[in-house]
Amino acid sequence: MGLQRRHATGRDYLHLVTNVLQRIRLDSAEGGTWEAADLQWSWRKDQHTDPNCATFWMDAEDPVAAVVITKYPGTLGCDLIAGRAMSHLLPTMWDVAAEALTKLPSVAVEMAVRDDDAATTAVAHAAGFVADHDSAVSCWLDADDRPPVADLASGYRLLSRADVSTSAHHMIMRNGEHVAQRLSECSLYDPSFDLFVEAPDGSVAAYGLFWPDPVTSVGLVEPMRTEDAHQNRGLARHVLTAGIERLATSGCRRMKITYMDDNPASRHLYRSAGFQPGDTSRTYRRQPLHQTG
Repeated sequence: MGLQRRHATGRDYLHLVTNVLQRIRLDSAEGGTWEAADLQWSWRKDQHTDPNCATFWMDAEDPVAAVVITKYPGTLGCDLIAGRAMSHLLPTMWDVAAEALTKLPSVAVEMAVRDDDAATTAVAHAAGFVADHDSAVSCWLDADDRPPVADLASGYRLLSRADVSTSAHHMIMRNGEHVAQRLSECSLYDPSFDLFVEAPDGSVAAYGLFWPDPVTSVGLVEPMRTEDAHQNRGLARHVLTAGIERLATSGCRRMKITYMDDNPASRHLYRSAGFQPGDTSRTYRRQPLHQTG
């Protein structure tokens, strides 16, 4: 029996997209563009209530490929998710995505494509997408090679969301008032891995979110930030190394983090912590082709 297509919304979507990305990672140690946690992190922005925005190719009850369109402010993200064994589906997957896009707001569409992914690159070019010049670099670190936890600057203290679960979430300002609720709905989220540094005045100075995946044994770091007033005090290195230590202790064998190649501060931090560069990718963008309503 051949593959069946299935639309999914809400929690059903979240479960299926997590499953298919985990399957791709298990099939290839460094293949694909995203970890399952990447799309779980996107859940805070779009809970996929529109059935046009997620189509899965199912082998019985198992998803093996997916078209995912994510609604961001002013743009649509389009992901063609397929492992090596399903790459032959890519032209059909784009046809499904293109049809879905005609039913959505007329805004720019963005697609992240690995530089070594010739099949998806060809689909993107044929569909009128143009690549950005800046590339994203995915880096990997084996748990056995992790650095010691760096010292924390005097007067600051490291906390996790588990320590302050009744307070407003420290990422509300950039991720919306419902970020705590959305994260709690994600199967890979653990509040004890949601770290932040509290400044002497009680404000949030830096933070990092660490995602342990018990299925793939990969720990994703996304996002990380140090507020401007607290730069150059080693806070990011402390958060990063403390989070890596927690990931390794939880059973993650490898860690992944991605930075933009034009960001020297991130490159220095991650490389100095032992992360080694792997694949590169870039955003392909297509301007609106139609006008709605």
